[in-house]
Amino acid sequence: MPSLPPALPFLAGALLLPFLPRRVRSAAFLVFPVLAFLQLVALQPGTSVDLPFLGQELVVLRVDRLSLAFGYVFALMSFIGGVYGYHLKDAKQQVATLLYVGCSAGVVFAGDLLTLIIFWEVMAVSSSYLIWARGTLDSFHAAVRYLLVHITGGSVLLGGILVYSWSTGSLTFGHIDPSVGGWLILVGFAINAAVPPLHPWLPDAYPQGTITGSVFMSAFTTKTAVYALARGFAGWDILIWAGVMMALYGVVYAVLENDIRGILSYSIISQIGYMVAAIGIGTEIAINAATAHAFAHILYKGLLFMGAGSVLYATGHSKLTALGGLWRKMPLVLGLYMVGAVAISGFPLFSGFVSKSMVIFAAEEARLPWVAILLYVASIGTFLHTGLRLPYFTWGTKDSGLEPRPLPRNMYVGMGLAAAACTIIGIAPGLLYNRLPYPVEFHPYTVPHLVSTMQLLLFATLGFYLLLGLLKSQATISMDTDWFYRRLRPAAFLVGVSVPSHLFGAVEKLSLQGARALISFGANPVRFLRTLPPWSGVHGPVEKDTSEYDPDSYRLPVGVAATALILFFSALFLWSLG
Repeated sequence: MPSLPPALPFLAGALLLPFLPRRVRSAAFLVFPVLAFLQLVALQPGTSVDLPFLGQELVVLRVDRLSLAFGYVFALMSFIGGVYGYHLKDAKQQVATLLYVGCSAGVVFAGDLLTLIIFWEVMAVSSSYLIWARGTLDSFHAAVRYLLVHITGGSVLLGGILVYSWSTGSLTFGHIDPSVGGWLILVGFAINAAVPPLHPWLPDAYPQGTITGSVFMSAFTTKTAVYALARGFAGWDILIWAGVMMALYGVVYAVLENDIRGILSYSIISQIGYMVAAIGIGTEIAINAATAHAFAHILYKGLLFMGAGSVLYATGHSKLTALGGLWRKMPLVLGLYMVGAVAISGFPLFSGFVSKSMVIFAAEEARLPWVAILLYVASIGTFLHTGLRLPYFTWGTKDSGLEPRPLPRNMYVGMGLAAAACTIIGIAPGLLYNRLPYPVEFHPYTVPHLVSTMQLLLFATLGFYLLLGLLKSQATISMDTDWFYRRLRPAAFLVGVSVPSHLFGAVEKLSLQGARALISFGANPVRFLRTLPPWSGVHGPVEKDTSEYDPDSYRLPVGVAATALILFFSALFLWSLG
């Protein structure tokens, strides 16, 4: 146990689950996160497992406090998600989920770049199935786009790894210095982290995923990228700018979005911005803050997607313009959703308060007041769209007339577990702080911090009330940066697919014709020359042939002569080499 990768229980589960009886698969699904958690408890920082491969040492297991922090929350969220999706009897989705979670854990504990890229690519393929499995035309198209984006990102990442390993002579995954290979690796990670303008795959895909699939996707893809950035790019100043831009960009588009899971998708981009900015700051407290916020975010964002998924499951609708008045019919879902909403908004006594405040504190400690101010602004926007706008137009306002169907009890239990985790971390932040990469000397519950936080939240509530008319949902689609590559799609298809296919088709046709002509000439030159068109000029003026001969009589001598010539030139070639 102490030397086994935590990814192994999930990957073993993906292999075993299809052979289990249908009635026990959901229960068996929960066993594998428990085994992974027990494996994490047995691991000690400093443990590693090396394997020789083509003259390189692959570190398939590298354990330290950073990887353990992400490993713990991955195991916890996979168990909670399994409880939420306990009613699901689709073995394909369950297998894809275990494979997805296992590969995410594999990335977190990979000590070399080759092991990382293998898990990275399988993670992209398995997660794309969770979109496709919904079975709608929109989900099919979204899954294809998602897969293409991540294959492209994986190709960039692989190119960066090859260049970086060639220049450094090592595949070890540690801090990466600026170089051509380093920048390519950064772009590959940035695509998975949904850094604008490389982000549209996220709000395009997550609203189209299955109800349970989107819960898992909200927790793992972007957070593995956050881990990779924290491991390799801490202190890169460009990430400070990128993170602040993400925090504000996601807020703006979340306010404009009409789909409830689309709002939460843009909110992911905003919250990842806090983590990316902290990684860019690069100090010990900043890396602690990024890790803590990733930990808290996985739990409260999973809870929010569970609440939105419950509404979709019960009503069949996910657009704010089609919802409303559900507070009487789904009060428990509203209550559990609001725990996630106040957690992401940074309310005291909830997990977001003890993690988000650490990010802002890290910016202040690094003497970056503009970063702290803009992150405060983003925090106001988060409460505005996730804590006020979404629940108001979903559960409040006028009754839409929808009659929701009952939810399976396990969905309530899953949301309850996530809500409990968000609350416990908020009340006892030491449970989280003690598992961060570096010793923590930060105390969130100070009087100035509590007062300033409540002032910001009250200001956001007042702003929502005053701007309620402008914040009313519209049945529109907000144009994002994916507009550019969607507009270029016909030209890209012409250049990348249509023209090459015609070109290669023509080359193939000419090659086959040339091969046939060569074979015909070798078999019977006379017959071949007689078949050439008159304009070729090969056999002069065309005259009626009155000679009596059998063309087939030339086949044997010509074949022998051709064989002799081939043997002669082969011998000459070998002699020249000797």
